[in-house]
Amino acid sequence: MLTRIFLLAVIAAASALRIPVVVSRRAAVAGATAAAIGLAPANAALKPCPSGANNCWSSASTDKTKLSTWTWPSSTSRTAAMADLRAALQAYPQEGQGGVDLGGWTLVEDTPSYQRVEFRSGIGNFAKFFNGGKPFVDDLEFSIEETTVGVRSSSRVGDSDFGVNGKRLNYIAAELAKKGWDAKGVAL
Repeated sequence: MLTRIFLLAVIAAASALRIPVVVSRRAAVAGATAAAIGLAPANAALKPCPSGANNCWSSASTDKTKLSTWTWPSSTSRTAAMADLRAALQAYPQEGQGGVDLGGWTLVEDTPSYQRVEFRSGIGNFAKFFNGGKPFVDDLEFSIEETTVGVRSSSRVGDSDFGVNGKRLNYIAAELAKKGWDAKGVAL
């Protein structure tokens, strides 16, 4: 019901401003769900990590969780940079790497200026013991600006991730660095 009210309010506001609206039911539900659980909506600035977090890295942070923005080569167009970013993400194995993200990943939001990927980790006995048998879910977000990419990788629950988010970021940053990007990972 709340989703329907939200969608109607957005359509009414767009209509009053004479902005054409094309919204699928799936997109509306995804946006409302993301807002309800506190995820950054598409085209919004990335959030910093909570102060002192041990399971989050963000280019919007100012403390120990600070991650530098990633910059593509000046000779690369924004469109080509987006293709590089997608290719680096596609190179990330679905079965995980180095004992990380054994449950795979899904690109759940993809616009010209924002991407969000869900990773599942901690499957098997570990998840049964610590998370009621459910995998742990982490979010990886990219905010694509004019010449840089803001990055945020964070666990949804808990305070420790055993370095999972950092290993994931380092893998993707290394793939981008092969293409000439200034994409620094994190110290583990």
